[in-house]
Amino acid sequence: MIEVPEIPQTEAVRLPASETALIVVDMQNDFVHPEGALFVPDAPKTVPAIRELLERARAAGARVVFTQDWHAEDDPEFALWPRHAVAGSWGAEVVGELEPLPQETRIHKLRYDAFYGTPLEHLLRVWGVRRVVVVGTVANICVLHTAGSAALRWFEVVLPADATSALTPFDHAAALRQVSFLYRGTITRAAGVRFED
Repeated sequence: MIEVPEIPQTEAVRLPASETALIVVDMQNDFVHPEGALFVPDAPKTVPAIRELLERARAAGARVVFTQDWHAEDDPEFALWPRHAVAGSWGAEVVGELEPLPQETRIHKLRYDAFYGTPLEHLLRVWGVRRVVVVGTVANICVLHTAGSAALRWFEVVLPADATSALTPFDHAAALRQVSFLYRGTITRAAGVRFED
């Protein structure tokens, strides 16, 4: 039996809105909708928590970024995973409940890490962002790699556990452990995150 070490959680996190970005990772039809190609059963449960965070971030003027897996028809990743999130398809679109506003940034990514081969770091630096709140799916894949990549670039990382989902409870716990222990991120719950002017 493998025991997961205790994962410290912070009850309340107050973040300056002008220096914070909310990064919503891959909340796309192929992962969140039951008819999606790679449906994550717990993903729909996170939608209300993510929507609350979106509302608070928008009201406070924090930056909001949506990442989308965005693959060509013959993407090499399809040798690892079933065909999913093909560019321009229904499966690649963000679920309707979390529809990005026209002015919000969408990052189309080719791999797990939203910084890899994208302008994400450049944009965050231009905006003066120092802290990122990372939510979405899949916790131990794209969420973890994006959070880790942010931490390695010296952004402070906050990860609300109830606003992330994985294919298994073990995978979810493993991601939280990595973010808190390896990347020194703050684990909390969505209700505890406050964006302040």
